[in-house]
Parts: sequence; C-alpha cells; structure tokens
Amino acid sequence: MSRLFSLLLLALLGGCHQAYFGTINIGADAPLVESRSVVYDAERGLAVDIYRATDAPANAPLILFFYGGTWRYGQREWYRFAGESLADHGFVVMIPDYRTAPDVTWPAFIEDAARAASFAKTHAAHYGADPSKLFLMGHSAGGHIAAMLATDARWLGAVGMKPRDFRAFIGLAGPYDFLPIWNPRMKEIFPDNGELQETQPIHFVDGDEPPMLLLRGDQDIVVLPRHNEEMAALLGTVGVPVEVKTYAQVGHSQIVTALARDRSDLAPTLQDVVDYVKRMSDP
Repeated sequence: MSRLFSLLLLALLGGCHQAYFGTINIGADAPLVESRSVVYDAERGLAVDIYRATDAPANAPLILFFYGGTWRYGQREWYRFAGESLADHGFVVMIPDYRTAPDVTWPAFIEDAARAASFAKTHAAHYGADPSKLFLMGHSAGGHIAAMLATDARWLGAVGMKPRDFRAFIGLAGPYDFLPIWNPRMKEIFPDNGELQETQPIHFVDGDEPPMLLLRGDQDIVVLPRHNEEMAALLGTVGVPVEVKTYAQVGHSQIVTALARDRSDLAPTLQDVVDYVKRMSDP
C-alpha cells in the first residue's frame, strides 16, 4: 500500500470522508463524459447524478450505483470518480442519494433505492440507455441496499418492477447477512421489532434473482468473507448464475477506490466490472 493511500485511508477511518473522496476525485474527470444532477424524488429532496460519455453508443447499458457509508453518511458527488470512469467505458451511470440514519431507520433507505430504480428504468432511454440493460451495483452498505432490491421482490414490486428487470447485480464488499446485530449504533438503524431477518438479503434468495458478481478484498476486516461465500453458495443451490472474485492485498475502501480511472494499481475492480457488464449486456 502506498504511503499516500495509507494516509488517505487513515483520514477516512478518522471521519474525514469529504477530504478523502475529494482527493480521489482530483483528476477524475473523463474528457468526453458529461454529467448532470436530476431530482428523482421531489417529496424527499433526493437527487441522482447521471454520467454519460458524449460518444457512448445508442442504447448503452445503465449502471445504478449505490454508495456505502454504514447507512449513516455519504453523498453522491463523492463518487464522481466512479461515475466518470464507468461512463468513460460506454455506460450510462446513475448515482442516487438516499436517506440515512439518524434521520431515518430501516426500511426508508430501501424504499428510496426502489424509487431510484424506478427512475432509472423510466428515464433510461431519455439519457441514451437501454431500459432492458439495467445493472444494480453497490459498495458496502450500498451493496446491501442494492442486494435487497435484487433479492426481496417486495421493494421493486412497490414501484412496478421486479429483480430480473436488472441484467445483473454487482456487489463490492457487500454485507448480505449481518445478524445478530451487537453494535448499538447499528441497532439504531435496524431496530429489533422481531423481524430482523427481513433486513437481510440472503434470507430472500429463491431463484428469482438476477445473475450476480460478488467482489471483495482479502484484507477487508469490515465485511468478512462469509458474506460472499454464503451468498454464492445459496445462489448456486437455486440455479442463479454467480461469479465470485477475491482480490489479494485489498481492503474494504480500496476495492471501491479502484474504480477510479488511475487507481487500477489497487485492484482490478474497474476492469472486472466493465468486462462483466459488457458480457451480460449481450443479447
């Protein structure tokens, strides 16, 4: 790990999230990528950043990306590096905000995510994307949120969609089964009302899920290996195609930072995601 990245990671763990992402975003702009912010939920004041290359092909795949932040923090603009780099490969990328704790608890952020998914499908063609080539993607808590949409059909059903409206789900260090909950701050987000299993994506795997790509780093001490392993094993038993990759010497934050155009030295996250989306977009 480089000295610079070590310092940035310490800043992140110390709470200086804006400074950390601000540094990553230096030089993130792709020359041919245009971006705009659009309100997708006026009632709740939620917006989405949309990235598309000016030379992107017609009917491009669309990636709906949910960022992490322990369901407590995060801003869509922090992830400009991800939107720029993925759009630079010919995809339309949407990065929505969602409500976080302590303002809300479960399941408000899942409901927000479903509304963002509905916006993505409804407006895909307007932004040059093919509504039949939608992809769910998320990192950390955002991976959990996206996985809930991919597994528990109730949330997308509420907006007239279903999990297989998406070509695939891509999880970066996603937590898919984190019960029991011991941390008091986590208990505030997921209050025990006797139905905590309803908060876990793995509880809903039944064969109706889209194909999945599950990525993690072997140095991740935030989300342990069993999340990918157990999810992959269960998907296999119900016939859902799943691919699992573990990156050597990669931690929890590095795996998403590696989406930046100039950080392939950290992990092959970007190339693996690009290759997977292109392959899964084929007719």
